[in-house]
Amino acid sequence: MAGPAAARSATGARENVEDELRVVPEHAKTTSLWGQFWVWFGANVAPINWLLGALGVQMGLGLWETFAVIVVGNLIGMSVFGVMVLLGQRTGLTGMLLGRRVFGRFGNYLPSLIQSFVVIGWCAVNTWVVLDLVTALLMKLSLVDSIAGHFWLKAGIGGVIMVIQVVVSLFGYRCISTFEKWTVPPTVAILVVMTIAAWGFMGVDWNAAGTLPGGTTDHIAAISSVMTAIGIGWGFTWLTYACDYSRFVSRSVPRRRLFGASALGQFIPVCWLGLLGATLATKSGSIDPGQLIVDNFGALAIPVLLLVIHGPIATNILNIYSCTQSVLCLDVKVNRRVLNVGVGVLAWLGVLLFLGISNIGDTLDGWLSAVAGWTAVWGGVMMVHFLVVERRRDDFALVLNPKGREGVPLVRWQALVAFLAGLAMCWAMSYGSVFHGPIAAAMGGVDLSWLGGMATSALLYLVLATATGIGRHDDRATSSALSGEARR
Repeated sequence: MAGPAAARSATGARENVEDELRVVPEHAKTTSLWGQFWVWFGANVAPINWLLGALGVQMGLGLWETFAVIVVGNLIGMSVFGVMVLLGQRTGLTGMLLGRRVFGRFGNYLPSLIQSFVVIGWCAVNTWVVLDLVTALLMKLSLVDSIAGHFWLKAGIGGVIMVIQVVVSLFGYRCISTFEKWTVPPTVAILVVMTIAAWGFMGVDWNAAGTLPGGTTDHIAAISSVMTAIGIGWGFTWLTYACDYSRFVSRSVPRRRLFGASALGQFIPVCWLGLLGATLATKSGSIDPGQLIVDNFGALAIPVLLLVIHGPIATNILNIYSCTQSVLCLDVKVNRRVLNVGVGVLAWLGVLLFLGISNIGDTLDGWLSAVAGWTAVWGGVMMVHFLVVERRRDDFALVLNPKGREGVPLVRWQALVAFLAGLAMCWAMSYGSVFHGPIAAAMGGVDLSWLGGMATSALLYLVLATATGIGRHDDRATSSALSGEARR
């Protein structure tokens, strides 16, 4: 009799955790790391990583030079990402919710709002880049005459994919992790066959040299752009998501194992598909996803394309779920599932907008640079706070209390000043298709926006926090809040 009641209680707790802003209780967590591994692996087995790998070759870098930048950059980027993953396990809270402790209740609205819009944009971008793949499949089946054009056909296909993404993400983390666990391995098997076919039988130029003279400003600028797009910057783009999924991992799981499962879950597919895209680009010279398939795989395109559709779905179910968690941090009183559907609708409208863009390379380069920059700035402030200022604290449940009752300020000006200064430095050191910052321009187009933005926000916040005694004030405020709660 007690067993079913306990099960219902545990299920109810999980539902409340998913649909409301709550600390994930220990009984609702898991000790298995396969869910974490497959969630991050599945999110990165996507066509966008072929494109980003091919981008280096198209920009004039050599094949192995492009791969070296991808590997070195991701070793750094995924390591920083792993640190944020551990924060979710430590606190049981989402990244944007933890931001209340850093930026204040109202101050946290700014990063939460930015994250909400960025995630909708990601959902649209990931769906958009697969539409040429699907059209290429239809062309191989003689159902359409070309990849180009067919606006409403692509819009309809994008709508169907979006519906699938919305339905899976409606049911929360457990459904997402189960979907990834059972669908990613078959997709990986197909991609193994695809890789063998590409590297063994398609005449890839393994010694492809870059067209840019080594050591020139243009050469260094190209390396910095690839580093920002799919190297260090790629790991940074996931910083704001990391805690949303690791909060479901029990604290009894060793930190090094969680770090390894999450970081490797991203590192392996990003480097693998980045190299695959780069090798395909040496043969075709294109970074268009549909053209890469048509030019290189012929009849094999049919099974490959059918399963590659899984890529954006596996990525966007994380995007949609995390977006709803970010919107809830704005104190919006709307059901998470309703928000879930709304995000899908807005993302589909974004797909329609992207369908009118012809230069896919410049669009992706500009998008990745902007996203990597803001997440690096946010991550710099967050890591200083939780790894330095409050490194000994584990209980942050007070961020869930009603406004004005928790030991958290409404606005923490120190964090906002550091955040805005970091964004300014990020812009000044950006050089892509969207931004040409003055510092980057003076350096000949070298883009170090992620480094300048993160270093500025982290160092400035550390100085301001130390000078104003944030940690000491928080201890007194927390003690007062806890005493007040006890009296109530």
